[in-house]
Amino acid sequence: MNEAVKTNTALDGVIKGETSTGFSFSIPRQNLDNMELVEAMSGASGSDPLQMPKVLDLLLGKEEKKSLYDHVREKDGRVPIKKISDELVDIFNSSKETKN
Repeated sequence: MNEAVKTNTALDGVIKGETSTGFSFSIPRQNLDNMELVEAMSGASGSDPLQMPKVLDLLLGKEEKKSLYDHVREKDGRVPIKKISDELVDIFNSSKETKN
């Protein structure tokens, strides 16, 4: 008799957390298992900081990225790069699962 195929539940579900500035996030675990995310993160942290928007799209999704932008938006409407960078670092540091 054949055994039922088990799915990999390690990538099921959502990682939830909050940054030190109060931004609440939820990341589908499957988003972390993405080579395009790794490539974008590699560029964003070194030779190509223009990859940061792609990292945010792949990690958070477009809607949550917009929420993050609104969270750090200045009164004059700007979204400071440094604040987004700090939030992204905080997201990765806030959860053991996102550090791996």
